[in-house]
Amino acid sequence: MSPHFHVPYLLPTVLLAIALAFKAPTFFRAWRDPDVRATTLLLTWATAVLIVITPINIHRLNVLTGVPNIAAPWAYSFLTAFNATGLTMIIRWREAPSEGRRRRMIRIYWIYAAIGVGLWATFLLAHAPEPRIYDLDTYYAGTPWMREHILLYVLAHMVSSLVATYMLWRWLPEVTNRWLKTGVIFLQLGFASGLVFDVTKLIAVGARWFGVDLDLLSTKAAPPFALVEAILVALGFIAPQAGPVLQRWSRDQRDYWRLRSLWRVVRVVKPAAVAARLGFWAPLDLRLMQRQQRIHDALRLLAPYLDQGLYRHAYEAAAAAHGADEAHGIAGAIAIEAATDAYRNATPTSSGQPQQAATDIADHIDAVSRALYRARLIGSIRQQVTSTESVTAHA
Repeated sequence: MSPHFHVPYLLPTVLLAIALAFKAPTFFRAWRDPDVRATTLLLTWATAVLIVITPINIHRLNVLTGVPNIAAPWAYSFLTAFNATGLTMIIRWREAPSEGRRRRMIRIYWIYAAIGVGLWATFLLAHAPEPRIYDLDTYYAGTPWMREHILLYVLAHMVSSLVATYMLWRWLPEVTNRWLKTGVIFLQLGFASGLVFDVTKLIAVGARWFGVDLDLLSTKAAPPFALVEAILVALGFIAPQAGPVLQRWSRDQRDYWRLRSLWRVVRVVKPAAVAARLGFWAPLDLRLMQRQQRIHDALRLLAPYLDQGLYRHAYEAAAAAHGADEAHGIAGAIAIEAATDAYRNATPTSSGQPQQAATDIADHIDAVSRALYRARLIGSIRQQVTSTESVTAHA
C-alpha cells in the first residue's frame, strides 16, 4: 500500500496547527506564565505527533534519513512529551502552588524523559530493516528490542491515560467554573479514547505472540481513537483558557454592532477634540470603548437640544404597548432624532430642562440603539406624539 495523505489525519492536524497558531502570540507575550507555556508545548507535541504519524511523512522520514522506521521513535517521543505535559497541567489545575506540587511535576518530567531515552535506546538496539508504514507494531511484535520499544510506548501511554482519567474523575465534582468543567469533560473523553487505543494495540500485538493475526485492530481500529484523543485532549486544555476570551469577544462584538445604529445617528455631532481613529484591526474592546465614549460625548452635547416634553409623551405612548425598557428605548430614539435635527438647525429646545431625558437616554443606550432599527415603529409613534402635541397646542 503506497503512502498518501489521509483526510482523517489532515483534519485534526490542521485543527491543532490552527490552535497552535492562535496560541503563539499569547506565548510570545506571556511566555513566563507556566500555564501558557505548558498549553503551547502540549499543542506543539500533539501537532508534532500527528504530523509524524501521517503515512506520507513516515515515508519521507525513511527516505530522507535512510533509516527504516525512524518515524517510530520520533512519534513516540513526541507522544511521551505530550503525556508528561498533560499530566503536569492537570496537577497545575487541581492543586495550589506548593513545593510538593513542584516536586511531583519534576518527577513526572524525569520519568517521561527516561521513557524517551528508553524508546531511542530500544530502537537503536533493534534490527528493523523493513520499512513498515501502517503495521509496524504488529509486524515487529516479536522482534527483540522492537518488541520492548512498542510495549514501552503503549504502556507508558496507557499509564498516563489511566492516571489522568482517575485524577480528572476525582476532581470533576469539585469544579464549579463552567469553562473549566467543559475542559475536564473533554479531557476525560480524550484520555478514555487513548485507553481504547492502547487496549486495541495491546490485543493486536499480543495476538501476534500467539500466532494469531488481528492486525486490523492495530491498523484500522486503533488509529481513529488516537486522532480523537489528540483533538479532545487539546480542546480540553484550550477550553478553560480560550472559552472566557471567546465569550468576552462575542459579548463585545454583539455590543459593538448593537450600538451601531445609535452611533450613526449621533455622529453628526462634532466633539471639540478629534478622537483618535481606530482601524478595523484595532482590539475589539478598544473599539467598543471608543464607540461608547463617542455616544456619551454626543449625548452630552445634544442635551440642550433634547425636548423633554417630546421624550415624556413618546415614553407614555410607547409604554402603553411595550415594556418599560423598550419604551425608554423608543422614546430615546424619537428624542435623539429630533435633537439631531435641532442640532443641525442650531435651534436649542426651550421646553423645560432636558437633564432628565438626557439621563434616561444615557442609561438606556442599548435599548435606544435597538429601537432605532425599527424605523416604522419609531415613525408611527413620533407622528402620533407630534400630532397630539399639535392638537393640544392649538386647543
